[in-house]
Amino acid sequence: MKIEKNQSHEFDGKTYRVYDVKSIDPIQMRVRKHYFNQHKNQTVEFVTQMHKKWLNFDHKKMPILTCLDMLSTLLDESDPDVDEANLMHAYQTAERIRKAHPEKPWMHLAGLIHDLGKVMSVWGEEQWAVTGDTYPVGCAPAASIVYGSDSFAGNPDIDHKIYGTTNGMYQEKCGMENLLMAWSHDEYMYRVLVNHGSTLPEEALYAIRFHSFYPYHSHNDYLQFQNDKDIQMRPAILMLNDCDLYSKNDETPDIDILKPYYQSLIDKFIPGDVAW
Repeated sequence: MKIEKNQSHEFDGKTYRVYDVKSIDPIQMRVRKHYFNQHKNQTVEFVTQMHKKWLNFDHKKMPILTCLDMLSTLLDESDPDVDEANLMHAYQTAERIRKAHPEKPWMHLAGLIHDLGKVMSVWGEEQWAVTGDTYPVGCAPAASIVYGSDSFAGNPDIDHKIYGTTNGMYQEKCGMENLLMAWSHDEYMYRVLVNHGSTLPEEALYAIRFHSFYPYHSHNDYLQFQNDKDIQMRPAILMLNDCDLYSKNDETPDIDILKPYYQSLIDKFIPGDVAW
């Protein structure tokens, strides 16, 4: 069956985010394998270990555009809509935001860098621990998560006396930033920016951190954890997410022409070498 509730539509008639459980299309099979691995293996214990592995920021020091160039050959195995390297998609997203919101240069930059955490895959991390939709571990998975509850078969947290309950190890209205999210490029990039002392506005940081949290921002799940700050920040997530999703059909950007503009934003908000 197709998970219809996860589809999105654009004015050009193209349907996005189709997840077909039975399809033998190679891309659909790749995506399905990715999510079943993610849902089986992402546990509280696993995410805790990923924090220890990646949040010492001792893998490399390099500027933002150098890291972006490393994504020139990276294909996101979780994405049913894009079968091209992430480098082009980064500029497509940034340019769509720039066109829609010319008065928010900080969000243009957020669009450019929102997927940079995927560099973990370049360094050998499994993609099910890097890419794809995110959700909190430590509580029962929401019904809107792609492929549904069957895809969590074999995950030991599902039958845990605390982690398997609706609220799990969290309190209501604790705030999304206090949830332990499935490990991904979103959380990693957010942490990299905070560690660097980036001066990006909080809206940009929040959007980067939660742009893949589809069960929340697109399906209104996990609202029991939402607080006033989340309500205030949610429009920023949707701004980035809309331009991220719907830029996938845009024309190929001329990166050489665009680089000086984005370098000027990097110099302002994320200057110098960044610890990854």
